[in-house]
Amino acid sequence: MAARRDFYEVLGVGRNAGADEIQRAYRKLVRAYHPDVNKDPGAEDRFKEISEAYSVLSDPETRRRYDAFGPDFRQVPPDVDPAEWARARATTGTGGGGWGSPWPSGFGSGIDVEDLFGGMFGRRQWGPVPGADQEAELTLTVEEAYHGGHRALTLPGGRRLEVRIPAGVTNGQRIRLAGQGGHGSAGAPSGDLQLVVRIAEHPRYRVDGRDLYAALPLTPWEAALGATVAVDTPAGEAKVRVPPGTSTGRRLRLRGRGMPNPRGAAGDFFAEVRVMVPAGLTEEQRRLFEQLAAVSTFDPRGR
Repeated sequence: MAARRDFYEVLGVGRNAGADEIQRAYRKLVRAYHPDVNKDPGAEDRFKEISEAYSVLSDPETRRRYDAFGPDFRQVPPDVDPAEWARARATTGTGGGGWGSPWPSGFGSGIDVEDLFGGMFGRRQWGPVPGADQEAELTLTVEEAYHGGHRALTLPGGRRLEVRIPAGVTNGQRIRLAGQGGHGSAGAPSGDLQLVVRIAEHPRYRVDGRDLYAALPLTPWEAALGATVAVDTPAGEAKVRVPPGTSTGRRLRLRGRGMPNPRGAAGDFFAEVRVMVPAGLTEEQRRLFEQLAAVSTFDPRGR
């Protein structure tokens, strides 16, 4: 008869795993190997193994005995001290190759482990299985992400629900809808639906985290002389001061005018300067530009 696998190995967790980690591992495995959903020949045995491991490690007292006595923890009397057990193993030479029993061979004879475990194997009715967590993308405009609001969604299967979008959500942020994932069986709770936010490309704004970027077209004289100009933001129009001598590529920051943050400081808004030259000049405009060219010593190429 093959030796039983270590219960921690069965669930894929470390020996110092907490209760939450053990439960998460169990839920993940049971969804994969439950006989109702997995028809592979070995799935039923694997499911039994997973269920037994979880029933032991999810109970603090049973887990303590398992850690102390290994697979023999059900046969060891409750008043046995773990230190005495370890010494007995060392004395009888059963400690070298795993958890061997140091008790006399007659001890425990006639005990049916199946009965001790409550008839899990062969007689156990499959218990409730929690629903699987599900994931879907939620594509938003910059304005929707900035202001928040409500969005109607149609899920696979035609189910519709309304989602509340918090103001200031960012790319990759998850919106959790409890109980809106896969249905559980036999009365078990449904899983959760995780909506992963994706902010769509925008004709005016570029998003980087909570910062927003937008082009700011300027005339040559606004850039040269300085000006205060209007710029559109998702929150409405704002004024930005252009210092004299501003060139294309300079970023003018409006602090706190980026994406809002319900838990901290908002992002910033950056107006990226683009100096624009008129495509067609009147005779007067051409004359003025020629006068400027005649008196200016500015050489942008540095020669």
